[in-house]
Amino acid sequence: MSRLKQADKVDSLAGFRTTKPEPTVPLGLLKAARKSGQLNLSGRRLTEVPQNVYRLNMDTPEEAQDVSFGGSDRWWEQTDLTKLLLSSNLLTQLSDDVRLLSGLTTLDLHDNQLSSLPSTLGELKGLQQLRLSHNQLSSLPRELFTLKNLCSLSLQQNLLEDLPEELGQLENLTELVTEAPITELSLSSVFYPCAAEVKVLDCSSNQLFDIPASLSGMLSLEQLYLRHNKLSRLPQLHAPALKELYVGNNLIELLDTEQLASFTSISHLELRDNKIRTLPEQIPVLPELTRLDLTNNDISTLPASLSLLPNMKVLLLEGNPLRGIRRDLLTKGTSELLKYLRGRIKEDPEKADESQTAMTLPSMARVNVHNIKTLRTLEYSDKHADSIPDELFDAASDQGITTINFSKNQLKATPPRLMELQASVSDLNLGFNKLTDCSDICKLLQLTHIDLRNNQLSDLPSEMKNLTKLRSIILSYNRLKSFPEVLYEVLSLETVLLGNNQVCVVDPGRLMKLACLTTLDLSNNDLLNIPPELGLCTSLRCLSLEGNPFRTPRAAIVSKGTDAVLEYLRSRIPA
Repeated sequence: MSRLKQADKVDSLAGFRTTKPEPTVPLGLLKAARKSGQLNLSGRRLTEVPQNVYRLNMDTPEEAQDVSFGGSDRWWEQTDLTKLLLSSNLLTQLSDDVRLLSGLTTLDLHDNQLSSLPSTLGELKGLQQLRLSHNQLSSLPRELFTLKNLCSLSLQQNLLEDLPEELGQLENLTELVTEAPITELSLSSVFYPCAAEVKVLDCSSNQLFDIPASLSGMLSLEQLYLRHNKLSRLPQLHAPALKELYVGNNLIELLDTEQLASFTSISHLELRDNKIRTLPEQIPVLPELTRLDLTNNDISTLPASLSLLPNMKVLLLEGNPLRGIRRDLLTKGTSELLKYLRGRIKEDPEKADESQTAMTLPSMARVNVHNIKTLRTLEYSDKHADSIPDELFDAASDQGITTINFSKNQLKATPPRLMELQASVSDLNLGFNKLTDCSDICKLLQLTHIDLRNNQLSDLPSEMKNLTKLRSIILSYNRLKSFPEVLYEVLSLETVLLGNNQVCVVDPGRLMKLACLTTLDLSNNDLLNIPPELGLCTSLRCLSLEGNPFRTPRAAIVSKGTDAVLEYLRSRIPA
């Protein structure tokens, strides 16, 4: 038999063809996606979405060649793809075949080069979250506005000249982020139909001179971002649920006392980089306000009434020409500054005898009955006491106390009579004490805010999962070595401050379940590495990682802020 074989047929033009190879996705990644229902293709420099992604749940996978029913991989047991992440690629278009992914609830296309979107996007009836920021879109398909289940839409950094009128048809929209060059007129006519349900509205970097009065029906609004506009005053809004208002980089010169007083639920107020010259002499009592940012204004004096804000934790004043306050006092922090301002409050000689508004305890400590009855606040802070007098609780009985401040004492245990106020108390400050256990506060089921900073806590009790209304917890300067296990189960949390502990472990997979979490402070801990999956915690708007011994991400990336850090972490997720 001849040893010679017929030569294979040679394509003489093969070396000159410029056929573009079809982008591929590792089979292992597709296999995992069929099981989990999630596929992350971020940061892969894709110029188009591979066809096998669109047909993920339609085509028979390669592992189907194994017909063994006893094998561990049951390829026929699949989960519909619900989450598709395609951010930070080079996509210029999206195929009409996106309609084949009928189970999608989240589609992330931000940071690409998309100039248009297919009309078939409107066939994804279950879509809830759509991220289109940082593209080149000049228009949106009308079919997009038929997605009745869409609740979150981000459009910033595109080429949109205005908001589409059809936007009001998204009746379940609760979060809108846009930087289209809109005016108050277009905002009113477009957005008003769905205003009552919106919880987060970001209209930063626009041409807004005011917020239309027609949006005063935003009864569910919790976060409002109006940075980099042309506002000359605080927006006139009836927003009883508003917790965070960001109006930095505007043209505001004057703060109206009446308008401030309407923000009864606000906890974060940003007024930095405006033109504010003076603050009202009588600051309204804002019971929920914890952070006030007045950086880079023209303020020369501070009213003493600032010290009466019961829950003020952070007051930022850098970049103001302040007079009459020593520079060293400003560097000592908010608590010392407020203490100084309280000392400037003069007694009114014409007021009624003090015995009518306050009473003296055996310890000579004073009970402010006015605060108890009017503000429903129980204050006994900075007394260096190892117990709370019974007379204080007697005065607070049946008064519907909502706020308690027992900070800066020597408490080694939670005051037992605290349980008498469990029906009403929502804000509890036990910071700067010597607590090693806080199990008893888990019986205060109405709590929304807890301050336990500067104690001796090494863990949190498992019973804390019963605090289903808890929105923020401050645990800075304790002895915690990991993210407290129980906090992964408190799904209502929006703010967790864990700075200056010894935390070395964080579970991003469990952290992702905290869908409401927007602020996480892990600064000055012992984190040796930051898991890339932390970048998938996309609800975070403020992530602090400074002062940890990790090498990546580099300090230059961390200094760019939360968005840059999260983007970097997502790009490091392995295939």
